[in-house]
Amino acid sequence: MLSDVTTPQDLDDRFRETLAALATPPQRRDPARPVTDDTTLTGARALDLFEAQATSRQLDLAGRWLRSFGEGFHTIGSAGHEGNAAVAAALRATDPALLHYRSGAFYCVRAAQADRPAPAERPEAEQGGTGQPAAADGPVEADPAGSGDGSRPDAADPDEPTGGAGSVADRPLAPAYAEAARDVLRGMVASSLEPIAGGRHKVFGRADLAVVPTTSTVASHLPRAVGMGLAVERLRRLETSGRRDGVRVGSGGGAAQASWPPDAIVVCSFGDASVNHASATAAFNTAGWYDHTGLRIPVLFVCEDNGLGISVRSPRGWVETTLRSKPGVRYFAADGGDLVRAYEVATEAAAWVRRHRRPAVLHLSTVRLMGHAGADAETAYRSAGEIAADLDRDPLAGTARLLVGAGVATGEELLARYDEIGWQVRRIAEEVLDEPKLNAPAEVVAPLAPRRPVRVSRAVADAAARAAGPGAAARTEAFGGKPPELTGPLTLAQSINAALADGMLDHPQMAVFGEDVGVKGGVYGVTKGLRDRFGAARVFDMLLDETSILGLGLGAGLAGMLPVPEIQYLAYLHNAEDQLRGEAATMQFFSQGAFRNPMVVRVAGLAYQEGFGGHFHNDNSVAVLRDVPGLVIAVPARPDDAAPMLRTCLASAAVDGSVCVFLEPIALYHTRDLYADGDGEWLAHYAEPGAWTGGHVPIGRARVYGVGSAEDVTIITFGNGVPMSLRAAATLADEGIGTRVVDLRWLSPLPVADVIREAAATGRVLVVDETRRSGGVGEGVIAALVDAGYVGAARRVAGVDSFVPLGPAARHVLVSEEAITQGARTLLAR
Repeated sequence: MLSDVTTPQDLDDRFRETLAALATPPQRRDPARPVTDDTTLTGARALDLFEAQATSRQLDLAGRWLRSFGEGFHTIGSAGHEGNAAVAAALRATDPALLHYRSGAFYCVRAAQADRPAPAERPEAEQGGTGQPAAADGPVEADPAGSGDGSRPDAADPDEPTGGAGSVADRPLAPAYAEAARDVLRGMVASSLEPIAGGRHKVFGRADLAVVPTTSTVASHLPRAVGMGLAVERLRRLETSGRRDGVRVGSGGGAAQASWPPDAIVVCSFGDASVNHASATAAFNTAGWYDHTGLRIPVLFVCEDNGLGISVRSPRGWVETTLRSKPGVRYFAADGGDLVRAYEVATEAAAWVRRHRRPAVLHLSTVRLMGHAGADAETAYRSAGEIAADLDRDPLAGTARLLVGAGVATGEELLARYDEIGWQVRRIAEEVLDEPKLNAPAEVVAPLAPRRPVRVSRAVADAAARAAGPGAAARTEAFGGKPPELTGPLTLAQSINAALADGMLDHPQMAVFGEDVGVKGGVYGVTKGLRDRFGAARVFDMLLDETSILGLGLGAGLAGMLPVPEIQYLAYLHNAEDQLRGEAATMQFFSQGAFRNPMVVRVAGLAYQEGFGGHFHNDNSVAVLRDVPGLVIAVPARPDDAAPMLRTCLASAAVDGSVCVFLEPIALYHTRDLYADGDGEWLAHYAEPGAWTGGHVPIGRARVYGVGSAEDVTIITFGNGVPMSLRAAATLADEGIGTRVVDLRWLSPLPVADVIREAAATGRVLVVDETRRSGGVGEGVIAALVDAGYVGAARRVAGVDSFVPLGPAARHVLVSEEAITQGARTLLAR
């Protein structure tokens, strides 16, 4: 009996009552026939989908049971959303999917699809199609005749069950559903044997199912989905060897080598409340923007609309109005409680996206049963009448009515199947309880950011051999007959430009993109000429949205490319930084390396631009980046460091799937002199390929300069602090003070061993930190020294806890050479 809150027992009792009330069908229908006259969905397939829905429902009940005695750690269920089984059935097992956390039924169907051979494809000439434009005035309804693209999952599948209805109660649970149930239950109990996250999080994901794990961050996976769609389509069009038969998913050692066929589409599901999130707005806008320009993005968004974001209601009609209004994104709508219509519309939507290679959204109406999660008391914000109305729309009950009404099964037979599935799910739940958990810090962090420095070094050496050997002629031609090592000393910007060009030559799937990087060549000229050399398909401008720039990088890396996105200014990164924290840095962690998104994010940043910009162009805040586990942060100060460090980042991304931030000091881009005007001391020659191996800069290794005797004080710094500290050291040398200047070069991981060694050499450490005193890099350096047992003197010179103001006022909050010199003197006077 229904109480004022939907408990697992309420839901189970209500479903049983519904089945008991169903009348026995007057005659039995051959399961090979469609369940109704206006659909291609057969009785056998509908019964399969019922079992997927029932498996999902029983998993939700098992999750609450596990939680009741403290062994279940995730109770956000799929009850009420089981209609997404129809969406999965409308897709192919090779279509990459990024799933909403209420996707239990979808996951079960996908597991079954991957477990059996795909049905034969019809010839292109037989595929038909609606040929409708991208903008629709109303929801698109399915074509009953099945005007799909030849990929209708129901088309003559020889492996589909076709036995008589009398066998319904006796047929065993499909092994794929049992396997999917075990995956989900392992996630609920945080078992280290869970196949994707290994007990680190409860996610839907498996490489062999082309299901990419997503975490609970609201809507943050949508920009990645757009990036995946754009990358899949770009790779499909590239005339690159080895790409004709499928898109290889970027993966590291031991990771699965999956393939996405050239006509794959990306599916991305999310809840109705997420349409309001900035990440969702960015994704839809970017998909529409690219469609408007004529570029193709084959993405099917699926909005599962239950009308609630925990307790906050979506205003009636708001989600539909919002989704309909997205320019360039085709709108489809279906009731997730009606299996036939959901299947037909989902099939039509998937076929449209696959045929036209354009984005669409499927608005799937659902209900939410048993609250948001186990701890959610719905009575605090919902009436008993509302809860009862949702129960009346239970999609599992709806599918049961369909099957009984069509004569495929009786209510009694379906109840027997439901109970059999429940028993098997409970048995599996009891089995996974005894499985091991993660039990050591090293075990937890193992897949977070693998570091294989020997392989990275070998990759740099191999690139050098190719550039000096078989690729020498192409390299000379790309540089206009004069490679950069022959052009004389270069600035920091010129050195980065040359290293990017060398990277493009060595990595055929590398792409450089961002705001103004193409035709203009970057606002500081760092990407100048790259578009002319390598073409608009590999060097291109993007719309002004950092979330979408990073989202494209995330999707492109996952699709097998080596993306090098540019964020024009460090201050512009902050509105999009969750794409690095919540998405990029977590991918290997939550997939045990089965998926990865290698990426080198170039960011122009830090301060000291004389006479220009204020804080948006002189941002010195990097604390949020250093807080992201596994993120590599490189800060080159000198031209002869910039190129080898960039090569290391590219190699690390390619070899280990690393996510690197390459933070480029704007004020040093075009600096030529160090001590006096015209001395050219901040220029450096570009190394020829034969010298790349010897000049390799490993991640986490510092550079040390000795000035004078180098025995009195150690200055530890980075970025703009390096030339300032060298000038301060020269001043101190005139006073007879010898200085070691340590350029960290890497802010994460810090070069701790080098820092400790150089600090011990003098016993006096001055940390020069151009970021802020609170939360700045200097805090990490001092903490590393303390942890290592350093007992010498230490002092910090750091930026003031302030934004950087405009004009001369900036000098009052930033580190100066005078402050560095005085700080060293103070240390020596102790």
